[in-house]
Amino acid sequence: MIYDSAKNLDFYKGLGMEGRYAKAVDFLKNTDLENLEPGKYEIEGKNVFANVVEYTTIPWEEAKYETHQNYTDIQYVIKGSETMTYAPIDELKENVPYNEEKDVAFYDNENPGLKVVVKAGEYMIFNPWDGHKPKAAAGTPAPVKKVIVKIKEV
Repeated sequence: MIYDSAKNLDFYKGLGMEGRYAKAVDFLKNTDLENLEPGKYEIEGKNVFANVVEYTTIPWEEAKYETHQNYTDIQYVIKGSETMTYAPIDELKENVPYNEEKDVAFYDNENPGLKVVVKAGEYMIFNPWDGHKPKAAAGTPAPVKKVIVKIKEV
């Protein structure tokens, strides 16, 4: 799990996975994120793509921990803020088994985890071994626009 801000994106360009981080970073830095419509954007086919979403955050207790086996997430907040929570996968109890088609498993909310309020221009990177709980309100529920860049593991 990594928490950082837009000014430091270039640091992550050199991370592994056949230059896929560099493509993800280039997308985040060189795209007018505020004017992107919600939807899926291919960057490098199934290896790197982005999902732009807009929603109203929900109470922390209603948000769900999740993990992905095949992709790392860069969850970048474009507008608004939300609480993202991290917990190691081995400290979570699975309650919805892994769905291979959707590359996701869900977990119970017993672990309080590490909560981080992520504001516009900030992001968290979650690897397959990182349990994460997005979509939680930072205070009262509020609108958020976010891009989730998915980077396929080798």
